[in-house]
Amino acid sequence: MSCTVPLRRPLLPMDVRGVRIPAGTVHLLRDLINAHTGMHYDDERTDVLADRLVPLAIARGFDSLLDYYYLLKYDANAEQEWARAIDTLSVQETYFWREADQLKALTDVIVPRLADLGRDPIRIWSLPCSTGEEPLSIAIALTEAGWFSRTRIEIHAADASEAAVQRARAGKFGARAFRQIASALQARYFDHDSRAGEWTVSRAIHARVTSWRTLNVVQRSELDQVRGADVIFCRNMFIYFQQSTIRQVVDGFADLMSSPGFLCVGAAESLLRITTRFDLQDLAGAYVYVKS
Repeated sequence: MSCTVPLRRPLLPMDVRGVRIPAGTVHLLRDLINAHTGMHYDDERTDVLADRLVPLAIARGFDSLLDYYYLLKYDANAEQEWARAIDTLSVQETYFWREADQLKALTDVIVPRLADLGRDPIRIWSLPCSTGEEPLSIAIALTEAGWFSRTRIEIHAADASEAAVQRARAGKFGARAFRQIASALQARYFDHDSRAGEWTVSRAIHARVTSWRTLNVVQRSELDQVRGADVIFCRNMFIYFQQSTIRQVVDGFADLMSSPGFLCVGAAESLLRITTRFDLQDLAGAYVYVKS
């Protein structure tokens, strides 16, 4: 995931598209969303948060954003609305072969090391998986290296956004998703539909991904699904989190992963001031955090 922080805009009006915004409401929503999802909006971006939530309030028939806050916090069926809110707030911007140095480390160092240790199967997680480009890149890299014929490997893909997971399951992508991958790999593993202007991943590669699921890493009961993971790709998510939330998630990873376990984060992310439970190592030219 990635985003561009917008320029600061004027203070929020008290009424947006017919929806009242009582004083303090946006900050209540901001704190609630941060606690539930980990996504943080600072004071300069609360107007962006309101802009995204107002249509959801309208869809529910509310004339006040405070009513929407009460729905998320207290309603017995709030989980259904949380799914809609997460879909709306999530930034789904990714592409194939992103930060490919870590894919090379996976095929040339990490998987061989795990295979030598007798891990069977080797469990790899991609979260957040967004619309599927990352886990499919992992599947392609491991296929190209011949690993699926030598050992059992599971690739699990998860994201907090159900809409993103549904798109990933469909396996269809626009041209922008291929701006980094070699054209030969694109031609080998994807079929082009010129009328629709999109590419569909081959069934064989899509089937390499063992599961596609929704998972909110901030909720420990959901994070327990990654128990026994040998490798976790968690890239470009922590840039949206506060330090305390990052520490909470990373501690959860450390509790649940196998040992040694390998954690790949984005190039713009650092855990050096967050945790001592992982060692930062250079593996085949890529920086990877290793649980020893």
